Amino acid sequence: MTRTASENTAGDRLGELARTIRKQAAAPSTRRHLRGLPGFEVVKDVPEHLQALLDELKDAEGKANV
Repeated sequence: MTRTASENTAGDRLGELARTIRKQAAAPSTRRHLRGLPGFEVVKDVPEHLQALLDELKDAEGKANV
């Protein structure tokens, strides 16, 4: 049975979206672009001034939840 566009379910649309994303991710132009990007690196050390701000935020959130 063939459905019209108005009869397509959310699951059908999600399946189509997933296929489209996979197709675009595998495209040579996308792969070429991603190869040109710098590598991702996690920074483990937070500068002291930023850590102080994070600590203040944590304290403020703790007081707000009480």
